[in-house]
Amino acid sequence: METIPSRTNPLLTHIRKPTVSRQTRRSQGLMGCEGPKMLGEALRWGATLDTILWEAGAAPVEGIPPTVRQVTVPGDLLRSVAPTQTPQQVLFLCALPDHALPAKLSGSRYLVLDNLQDPGNLGTLWRTADAFGADGLILLPGCADPWGPKTLRATMGACFRLPVWEGTLEELLPRLQAAELPLYATALREDTEDIRTVSLPRAAVVIGSEGFGISKLVRDKCDFVVSMPMVGKITSLNASNAAAVILYEVRRQRDQRHE
Repeated sequence: METIPSRTNPLLTHIRKPTVSRQTRRSQGLMGCEGPKMLGEALRWGATLDTILWEAGAAPVEGIPPTVRQVTVPGDLLRSVAPTQTPQQVLFLCALPDHALPAKLSGSRYLVLDNLQDPGNLGTLWRTADAFGADGLILLPGCADPWGPKTLRATMGACFRLPVWEGTLEELLPRLQAAELPLYATALREDTEDIRTVSLPRAAVVIGSEGFGISKLVRDKCDFVVSMPMVGKITSLNASNAAAVILYEVRRQRDQRHE
């Protein structure tokens, strides 16, 4: 275990840059995470760790490979490189997983995000998809960076368990067709169907942006349009809440088929 007492040490810059720069994250293939819980999840699910920065006096975490560089620093130095004002005693870098859209979609339940720009919503939605057994998230252009610190914090560790891929609509559509996966839009349209009446054994469901919903380009390519029954004057839900309802219905139908 090394000790760094100086702010000028280049390692601090190495750790800080991926937490503040999307370009650096992509060019270096690294993401920055925070907290012992996230570190525990990274170890549990086999993430490739690069460097761990400990606050002096923090309780150690077992199971860290001996090849991982570990450094302790005073609390003020940890705060100077952390993405939050009150960091949780440990920051670490780990390798970005492969996020290119795979050539073949072998699962049966996917969530497709269209221009979802809020990192907190993206992270919460990622966690929700993991909870309801989705096979992956597919991010179309315009979404928040899945590897940004706000998104990662909101996942509560789901970022190490559930794959996220990035691709264009043109790349996605032939893959869905080859996998015989219909694309469902969540929107209000003349042909909208109640989600409770639609069969969803295999599905890719699109969730749109917080302010504008699903873009017309994506909506026009969807095979079906579904909506959730709501009472009162509310006509739409927060993106992560809508995804939770839809994924619950998909999972409920799947479980019924296997009873």
